[in-house]
Order: sequence, then C-alpha cells, then structure tokens
Amino acid sequence: MKSTILAAASLAALVSAHGAITQPPPRLPGAAMAAACGQAAVDAVEADGTIPLENITPETNDCNLFLCRGATFDDNQDLVQTFSAGDVIDMEAVLPIPHEGPANVSIVDTATNTVIGDPLIEFESYADENLPELPANNTAFSVTFPRLPAGACTVAGECVLQWFWFGTGAQQTYESCVDFVVG
Repeated sequence: MKSTILAAASLAALVSAHGAITQPPPRLPGAAMAAACGQAAVDAVEADGTIPLENITPETNDCNLFLCRGATFDDNQDLVQTFSAGDVIDMEAVLPIPHEGPANVSIVDTATNTVIGDPLIEFESYADENLPELPANNTAFSVTFPRLPAGACTVAGECVLQWFWFGTGAQQTYESCVDFVVG
C-alpha cells in the first residue's frame, strides 16, 4: 500500500515535469536517498518526479546522481521485480516536456554503475519536441530480457533496468531505474 501511495503521489508531480518511467514501478526517493544526497535532493525529486539530473543539487559527496538519479535500493525493496531470460517487459514513460536526444534501456550493475551487455532498446532520436506528436513507442515500448551470465543479478539491489535519456538541445539528463532479480 505504501508503494502504491508513493507511486501515485510521484505520478501526480509529473504533470509539469520532463519525463520518467512509470511502469514497471521505478525507484522512488526516500530516507536512504536523503541520507546519501540530502533532504533538498529528495524534496526536488518529490516536487518534480521527472526532474533532470542537472536540476538536483546533492548536499553530500556520497550522492550518486548518475545511478538511478540518486534513488537507493534501501528505499525501494518492496518494488523488486522478477525477470527471466526471454520475458517481454512492457515499459511506460511520461514525457510532458520532450527534449530530442538519444535514449536507451540497459541493465546496470549497481556496484560499478556499468552496463551489462548491450542496451535492450536504443533510440537515436527520442522525445523530439519538433514533431507534431511523439511516436507511440516513446511512451509505451517493450524490451526482451536477455540471458545474463550465470549468477548475475540474482540478489536484489545488485542490478537495475535503467531508462536513460539525454535531451541534447536542453542539455538535460533523465534516468529511471527498476529493481529486479533474475528468476
């Protein structure tokens, strides 16, 4: 119930924002993020659920904005998904303010903040604000979960499914992460 209320509150904040993943349930800010990044960073994300990384000011050197926009596994343990090789994962994004640029969805090792394997989907041109209407696959798309090396991503918090988008004209970076384990 707590995660449903937090997700609904975060989605309400998206109306005046830029973009974020809404499904599967993404990492949300919380007390552990406040400890790592400062309460002001959490307040900024809660006020604008799709705020670009460049608009968040961490208060400590322990904050890693470039991993899940600073959101931590400790605040999101109840949102862990289970994926297996071959699963088709339906993803949804909200893009109230588009900014054209590249985007992708990848599996990221959270200990090293490095991508495992190839991106699951890539967009050379994503969220182009010059189009009269965004392509449907910018806000609703699917990825196929790959076969990972034996033992990879079997413990919750080790890996995330990361949506990454960089608006080149706006020079703004957006990230959303989905916690998962291999089933």
